Amino acid sequence: MEFKSSRTSSAGRAAGLPVEHETEGDATRVVVIVPHLTRRGAGEEGVRRSPEARLDEAVGLVLAIDLKLVGSALVGLSQVRPATYLGSGKVEEIAELVKAEEAGLVFVDAPLSPVQQRNLEKAFAAKVIDRTALILEIFGQRARTKEGVLQVELAHLNYQRSRLVRSWTHLERQRGGFGFLGGPGETQIEADRRLIGERIVKIERELEQVKRTRALHRASRKKVPYPVVALVGYTNAGKSTLFNRLTRADVMAQDLLFATLDPTLRAVQLPTGDKVILSDTVGFISDLPTQLVAAFRATLEEVIEADLILHVRDMAHEDADAQAHDVKSVLADLDIDPEDDHRVIEVWNKIDRLEPEARAGLFNAAARREGDARPIPVSALTGEGMEPLLATISQRLSRERVSLAVDLDAADGGNLSWLYRHSEVLERRQDAEGRLHLAVRVPPDRAEQIERRFGARRIRG
Repeated sequence: MEFKSSRTSSAGRAAGLPVEHETEGDATRVVVIVPHLTRRGAGEEGVRRSPEARLDEAVGLVLAIDLKLVGSALVGLSQVRPATYLGSGKVEEIAELVKAEEAGLVFVDAPLSPVQQRNLEKAFAAKVIDRTALILEIFGQRARTKEGVLQVELAHLNYQRSRLVRSWTHLERQRGGFGFLGGPGETQIEADRRLIGERIVKIERELEQVKRTRALHRASRKKVPYPVVALVGYTNAGKSTLFNRLTRADVMAQDLLFATLDPTLRAVQLPTGDKVILSDTVGFISDLPTQLVAAFRATLEEVIEADLILHVRDMAHEDADAQAHDVKSVLADLDIDPEDDHRVIEVWNKIDRLEPEARAGLFNAAARREGDARPIPVSALTGEGMEPLLATISQRLSRERVSLAVDLDAADGGNLSWLYRHSEVLERRQDAEGRLHLAVRVPPDRAEQIERRFGARRIRG
């Protein structure tokens, strides 16, 4: 086990470790521990991350919130211990580091059971949180809309219900709310499950109302002939930067995990003149807490209902394949086929960060894929690749929609208005006799309605 410390602790002096991770301010001092199994389990599948990349991500999670990172360590395990997750020798070493660094918080980047959490808190004489708790805390600070706040609180309460621990009172903080990093003054740790259950029921009722309102908004948008394009991807893959580039918006976009939480929608005009609604959603992450997936179901329905999904990938990241695997797993949980090349477009982002040789290899790899499976290399930061991306979006959407020829009397203003509200009018001309001839484009499920109502004819090609 190798520690990285922000100052020369007893453990650090013994190992001759460099000074790293110093942060400013009087925030809670935290030590990051990333356990990793040194051998792959018999049932373990999928793309495995390197321990170093996992440590970088864990540090990024800590730096995404107001914590002061004072030390970090990779801990190799041959097996998970039921009582403390880590072996007794490793627990003692970490306890020495926590004491030397005067850390008040230990972040263990693993799913800890309530028993493991309590035992580690006793051993470290500090508060211990796991991956789920820290992600929930970050989401709690990032949420801005009423819906986002309710969703995070619901996820938090479901998580907390099984973890009513009474040993955190030494870590009081000066802010209110329901975060995990607070003590008395926030969610009462002593609150019994009955009170938590009552609050959960109340929030679920409020979210049901939010869900109904969102469904009405989606129904309204469906009446407007603009398809929806949703951005999905691993957190910090550059979705918000791409969203800003395409929409000229100013959504928060930083080199920070979970910089954007609440969904944002904007209209985008394609080169053909067609308009689409672009939706920026919360970033995914490996081992995304199941409580969050459930709580954010209403928000993620923007993805479920989308006509087209752009899977934005950070191709400059060493774990790009593993990140893509995690995103596809979440999409599958939402009953979306991540391998549906007709609906999902891979956007290979951050090509500006690649060395010339790696960049050439990436473009060659993209070119070798055929048809709809071919990804679009872009740089959301510099704008490179935007034209091919927009052209692909336009071509993919037009393929799925049906073009119809409709004839109307010039005096039939009611039906003309209806067509403008419920279809995309591509062309309008008036003949010598005063009749209107329109070419419209609609989703397949609306084509039959217009054919029956107006005797419309399908336009081939």
